[in-house]
Amino acid sequence: MSSENATGRQPIPPAKRRRLQQLFEHGSRNTAQGNHDYATETFTQCVIGDPCNLIYLQNFLGNLQKKYNNNKKGGKLAALKGTGARSAIKKATGKEDWDGVVKASCEMLKLNPWDTTALTAMAKAYEHLQSDECQLLCLRTALDANTKDPDINRLAALALARMGQFDQAIACWRRVEQAKPDDEEARRMIGDLTVEKTIHKAGYEEKAASGEGVAASAAGSGKAANSGQATVSRDQELQKAIAKNPEEISNYIDLADRYTKSDQLQEAEKVLLKAQEASGGGDLTVREMLEDVQMTLGHRQLEVAQRRAEQEPSDEANNLVKRLKAEVNQRELEVFAARVQRNPSNVTLKYEMGVRLKRAGKFKEAIQALQNARGDVKHKGLVHMELGDCFHYIEQDKLALASYQNAISEISDRDVETRKKALYRAGIMGMRLKEWDVAEGHLSELANLDFSYKDVSKWLDKLGQMRHKQ
Repeated sequence: MSSENATGRQPIPPAKRRRLQQLFEHGSRNTAQGNHDYATETFTQCVIGDPCNLIYLQNFLGNLQKKYNNNKKGGKLAALKGTGARSAIKKATGKEDWDGVVKASCEMLKLNPWDTTALTAMAKAYEHLQSDECQLLCLRTALDANTKDPDINRLAALALARMGQFDQAIACWRRVEQAKPDDEEARRMIGDLTVEKTIHKAGYEEKAASGEGVAASAAGSGKAANSGQATVSRDQELQKAIAKNPEEISNYIDLADRYTKSDQLQEAEKVLLKAQEASGGGDLTVREMLEDVQMTLGHRQLEVAQRRAEQEPSDEANNLVKRLKAEVNQRELEVFAARVQRNPSNVTLKYEMGVRLKRAGKFKEAIQALQNARGDVKHKGLVHMELGDCFHYIEQDKLALASYQNAISEISDRDVETRKKALYRAGIMGMRLKEWDVAEGHLSELANLDFSYKDVSKWLDKLGQMRHKQ
């Protein structure tokens, strides 16, 4: 049994996470009430306390943009007032103090949330902090301020391509090409990404055809194919309704839901970000829909990286996969931790948080979360499986064996693969503890189910040898 520890930035301690989440909720309420200055200070603490939290960064920027009425230039004399912040950014960058760059950039962005110097410096910091989504948010905000800037487009194109967002990356390279017609890199990258996009699309369609595709895509394709024009018309109706009454949040939710069901996740994300801004970040339905879409997009980006690593193996490709796994897990951990805090009686959320804590190597925290999730009927067997793994990683093998045995008793006979996994782990743990009868019982049952499962036959042979010695 190998550990599933993620590499990269470790999750922040639970007490600090709770404190930051309370600050975030307070900031969201103030934004909704129009108290943008107070919300700014609260969101700043959140971003500095947990720099790689995408939701905190989105709300920090969104609140400031709303404060300055989306004027794309910030407050009066922002450039002059920001001299000290710019100097701090440069100094922190020179020292490669990336948390310091984020902190100094926040001070500049408070004066002008579209300041491209601060945003690109922050993007560079996030690249080193291995937070791709936060990096993309900074670059997209910088592009919103200066869409045609070739340097910003180049940075955004490289980041987007790395994350598998081929269409957007190509669009950025085309803007580079328009600004610099003789740019060889732009021309080459447009061609390379067009080919890669075609290859990836073919692979994804093949995966979907084999039954492994996203359920939302399959569900959305049936009705949409039969009523395409009606779908477009309804989407247009909702877009017009949003333009006419931008404060009516239900229209954003309906449109985002339609985009999600038709697997247009990036369009759904855009709509939900606008809804978040319109609601001041205080609408819980919008926030959770946005989190769900972004988590799905994170998995999509991980799939792209994994496919690339399989097709063109290299240290760089493999490191990207490891980094994205860590980032996806970190994001999901923060999301589920916040949801558990809001819904302390929801055992399914506790299970999901426990799984992410385990992946992050936080085994004792994971055990606490998973023990509190034992009432989750849907995941009851899996809860005990995860507990068994966590106990094994902290070298509490008797507790691990008991958890695996509990899993066996809870897993349905219809869930054959999970049952085989539980039997295998219980059998191996019985061997480690020299509980030969226990080990033999579980391994024999597994062999009856599937004699070819992993190396169960070797373990049974080894068990016979060990008993013979006694």
